[in-house]
Amino acid sequence: MSWALFIDESGQDQRQSPYEVLAGIAIEDRKLWRLIRDLSDAQEEIFGVRLFEAYGNEAKAQKLLKKKVFAHAAQLPPFPADERQALSREILMDGSAVSRDRLTALAQAKLAYVARALDLSRAAGAQAFASIVPQAAPRPAGGMLRKDYAYLFERFFYFLNSQPEDPMGYVVFDELDKSASHILLNQVSEYFLKTNKGRTRSRLIIPEPFFVHSDMTTMVQVADLIAYLLSWGVRLNGMTEARRPELDELCLKVMRLRFTQHTPGGYTNYGFKIINDLRAAAEK
Repeated sequence: MSWALFIDESGQDQRQSPYEVLAGIAIEDRKLWRLIRDLSDAQEEIFGVRLFEAYGNEAKAQKLLKKKVFAHAAQLPPFPADERQALSREILMDGSAVSRDRLTALAQAKLAYVARALDLSRAAGAQAFASIVPQAAPRPAGGMLRKDYAYLFERFFYFLNSQPEDPMGYVVFDELDKSASHILLNQVSEYFLKTNKGRTRSRLIIPEPFFVHSDMTTMVQVADLIAYLLSWGVRLNGMTEARRPELDELCLKVMRLRFTQHTPGGYTNYGFKIINDLRAAAEK
């Protein structure tokens, strides 16, 4: 048995997003394909078409959950599922076929799909992890692995270590441009092979990550949804930036996915970690 951790990020441009979030969703290998198929079936059921077929690329959370989607969804009462599907498919297949009904139905379909994706992930036993960084947090100048990645691996290790028989875990990243991917690969390798904590965690986490095109990888898209909702809607203790209240219902679903571990010593480990300074101790 092994667990795959699919990772994506939100707010890395340091522009509009209130928080920079590195998020991961872990799923047991024997449940992975079933969940991918369930998510694909949900898209067919809700939109009448797979989103990749409609858009030609990844349906990013920014496209599914922007403020305008909520405004359009509220224009009319909820459509029955079959009518919503037909109207959504019409506008997805022909972008010039714009009407109030079609725009409203598509917006309602987007919100329904995000809710379904999070529910299906929870039903499959998926666990969510995240490093949450304020945009004003000091950044490292050197080339070592950033603390948000290290903390994400730490929480994933805690999860694996809490499971019966200590299953192995492997990490799947959204592919960056090739040079950036090589830099990250080298940093991850250095962390797992040359630091004490990294060597300890390599007992359960395979030190060499995989890189995939998020356009074609359903679970990376789910990680993107989690990262976006954490940045814009979830507010843990110490997170003071304004949130978008219309995201509350979906944020509750994200919180239900969060890994939580109560240790025999009375401590609680959470899968979501706020990091106020990304610099290593020696650099501060």
